[in-house]
Amino acid sequence: MAKKKITELIASELQPFLEENNYELFNVEFLKEGRDWFLRIFIEKCINDQYENIGTDDCEKVSRFLSERLDKLDPIEQNYYLEVSSPGIDRPLINKKDFERFKGSLVDVSLYEAIDGQKLITAKLVQLLEDKLILLDEQEHQIELPLDKIAKTKLSVVF
Repeated sequence: MAKKKITELIASELQPFLEENNYELFNVEFLKEGRDWFLRIFIEKCINDQYENIGTDDCEKVSRFLSERLDKLDPIEQNYYLEVSSPGIDRPLINKKDFERFKGSLVDVSLYEAIDGQKLITAKLVQLLEDKLILLDEQEHQIELPLDKIAKTKLSVVF
């Protein structure tokens, strides 16, 4: 089965279980690293529109459910490692909902090619538009980045 079909199947199989247990699916990855295949499931916990930390018990609960479902369905031909985790504190922002949720947060934006001599920009997230990302730098100057120039956007980790 194709990688895209596998990730779609996983998302669809997980959805009812996740909703029933106050989890949300953040992302599904099925990829090869070296000689090994990994099926990675990233989840979040949301109760009454409030996001909570994901613990190892949460990951284990989802992992056990998914492992049983996959054993019955057997959609993946090759051997793989199943990993369930939270998106992490430096989580990537991958969909419109993420960008809305984290407005006002500090983000790290990696670019495919340098703009004004920079390939990594850290700034406050203002807004995601259809064709660009709007940020504010430390001096409150607006930065507009075309989406096709952005490789990755993730939350900045500040200690």
